[in-house]
Amino acid sequence: MDIDLITAAAERLEGRAVKTPLLSSPFLDEIAGRRVLVKPECLQKTGSFKYRGAFSAVSALDPALRKNGVIAFSSGNHAQGIALAARQHGCPAVIIMPSDAPQLKIANTRALGAEVVLYDRANESREELGEALSQQRKLTLIRPYDEPQVIAGQGTIGLELATQAETAGVQTADVLVCCGGGGLTSGIALALEATAPGLRARPCEPEGFDDTARSLASGQIQRNTRLAGGLCDAIVTPQPGELTFPIMKRLCGPGVVVTETEALRAMAAAFQRLKLVVEPGGAVALAAALFHPQKTKGAAVIAIISGGNVDNAVFTKALATTP
Repeated sequence: MDIDLITAAAERLEGRAVKTPLLSSPFLDEIAGRRVLVKPECLQKTGSFKYRGAFSAVSALDPALRKNGVIAFSSGNHAQGIALAARQHGCPAVIIMPSDAPQLKIANTRALGAEVVLYDRANESREELGEALSQQRKLTLIRPYDEPQVIAGQGTIGLELATQAETAGVQTADVLVCCGGGGLTSGIALALEATAPGLRARPCEPEGFDDTARSLASGQIQRNTRLAGGLCDAIVTPQPGELTFPIMKRLCGPGVVVTETEALRAMAAAFQRLKLVVEPGGAVALAAALFHPQKTKGAAVIAIISGGNVDNAVFTKALATTP
C-alpha cells in the first residue's frame, strides 16, 4: 500500500464521490474545550464513507471478472456501497449480511439491486460463507477492509482532509477515526503520512469492541470476545485486518474507547449543532473528541463521522439524551 494507489483511486472517484466538507460549531468547541472540526461522511453516497472504497475496488477490477459479479460481507454500510458501485458498473452483487443488522441497511441494500444473504454473526463465519459463495458462482470477493483497493478508496478522505485542514489553519492535530477492521483508519493514516504529516490518525471504538485499541497497546492483533450485540454495529468486527493492522501500528496513535451512551450523546450533539443524522458507530470519533478531551493533544481535534444509516428507534433514543 502506498500513496500512489490512493491518488489513483481519487482520480476514479472524481465526479462520483461527494467531497464532504469540514464543519465546526462553537457549541462543540465549548464541550470539548478546544476547536473541533468534523468531516461528515454521513453525507456521502449511500450514507457512509464505504462508498469510496466500494467504488474504488469495483472500478479497479478487470472488466472480464467484473461482469461475472461481486460478493461482499458487511453489516450494512459496505453492503450498500458495493451494491451501488456494482449497479453503476452494470454487474451483479451478492451481499452477506448479519441477521441482526439494522433493517434500514438490509432494505437499502436490496433496493440498490443486490441479492442479500443473511447469516448469524454469533455462530457463523461470514468469511467462510463468502469464500464458498464466491467459488460456487465465480464472483469476485471484495472484503470490507482487508483489501488494498478498498483501503485506497477510504484514503481519499485523508487527501481531502489534508487540504481542508490547511485551509482551516490546522497543521498539527489528532484525527479521530471510527474504527472496525481498520480500512478507514489505515487509509486515512497513509494519506496523511504523505500529504499532512502533522495530522495523526487515532482509531476510536465502542466499549466492549475495542480490539484495535488493545492490539495497538499490545503490539499484536487481539480479537473481540463477542461478535454481536451493542448499538455500534457498523464498526463491530472480529479483529483488526491483516493488512490494516501493520499500517495502523506504524502510523497511528493510541486508540480511544467510548461508551455507547457517549456515542448516543454525540449523535444528539451532531444533530442539534451541525444538523447531521449520525449512526452510533459513526459517532464514536465525535464522542471521543467531545467527551475524552484528555486523551488528545493540541489546540484542535478533527473527528471523522463515518456514517448516518440509523434506524428511527435508535435515533429517537439518541435525541432523548443530553449532549
